[in-house]
Amino acid sequence: MRTQVVIIGGGPSGLLLGQLLHQRGIEAVVLERKTRDYVLGRIRAGVLEAGLVKLMEEAGVADRLYAEGYLHDGTQIACDGEMFHIDFKKLTGRPVVIYGQTEVTRDLYDARAAVGAQTEFEVDHVAIHGADTDSPCVTYTQEGGDFRIDCDFVIGCDGFHGVSRQTIPLNVRREYEKTYPFGWLGVLSRTPPVHDELIYANSDRGFALCSMRNENLSRYYLQCALSDHPEDWTDAAFWGELRRRVPEEIADRLVTGPSIEKSIAPLRSFVTEPMRWGRLFLCGDAAHIVPPTGAKGLNTAASDVHYLYHGLCQYYEEKDSEGIDRYSERALMRVWKAERFSWWFSSLLHRYPDQSPFDLKMQQADIAFLRDNEAQQRAFAENYVGLPY
Repeated sequence: MRTQVVIIGGGPSGLLLGQLLHQRGIEAVVLERKTRDYVLGRIRAGVLEAGLVKLMEEAGVADRLYAEGYLHDGTQIACDGEMFHIDFKKLTGRPVVIYGQTEVTRDLYDARAAVGAQTEFEVDHVAIHGADTDSPCVTYTQEGGDFRIDCDFVIGCDGFHGVSRQTIPLNVRREYEKTYPFGWLGVLSRTPPVHDELIYANSDRGFALCSMRNENLSRYYLQCALSDHPEDWTDAAFWGELRRRVPEEIADRLVTGPSIEKSIAPLRSFVTEPMRWGRLFLCGDAAHIVPPTGAKGLNTAASDVHYLYHGLCQYYEEKDSEGIDRYSERALMRVWKAERFSWWFSSLLHRYPDQSPFDLKMQQADIAFLRDNEAQQRAFAENYVGLPY
């Protein structure tokens, strides 16, 4: 088989790139290790920057997003039992959209199926060959058979543990990593959100986040020890701890219920450079990871998609390789800014085991500065709603 582009990974970034390319008549095959139902069963963040929303529009898959998503003009920050508001619309002129990543993925799968674009599920033993030549190919097994796809380009959207990054030789890539000494315990419940905006809470017991998926589905998070397991936390223990970490006015109106999903995720900052080797390009989690504070994971993957999509269109439509040649440079410039914001916002809100009394005072002063200084709020808002591409 031959195609123009092989995309490894059927998550939202791979699907979005595939749909955008299809809209421009560029052929792409998507390979996914799991089933469609498995991919759609993964619960992820749902805060979409304006840039990602625009890409969804361009891909022709924004109708349900606009019908069911929630525009958020700001967010709430809580500390020492008090809350303050940061007004995105006033400070930047732009909101964010609350729309679950699962729904983004579902919309993209449905669009891909509607146009008959090729997606192969349950592929195994994926290998990339000749990425540093003009004739790359990808091999894989599926239902006991061996397959090969020749192509012009290979796009690695297969996440942190995927094969794509590992294909780049160690003497070519350089990796930067920070691991955090805590995780996030997340609970999904069929309960109305406690507030109409997200609440990020700093408390002496640790970080908490009150979020939502829709008017009857809420998502809450607690900072927890890396040694914890979901089964260590009963629903009653979770709700009780959440109440202790948010302002009293929020705790009093919190509606609780049985959890329908409970998980713990470690926090990591990670970047690999470069994001291109020959005709292999890394996109999203295959190249970089951010802590979930600030919801930059999917949005940073979307900015990669933006640069790569325009670079490939420039290559095929104008016979000009400038866009793909500069892909890694352009993507990394924005990636590092998102990494900085996620690292800073995490440092602002969490309790670290080695924090001294001085460190805690500095954290409190940083929050107070954000509360009281409009220029700092504007910088925060610009980063949160998404830096320009």
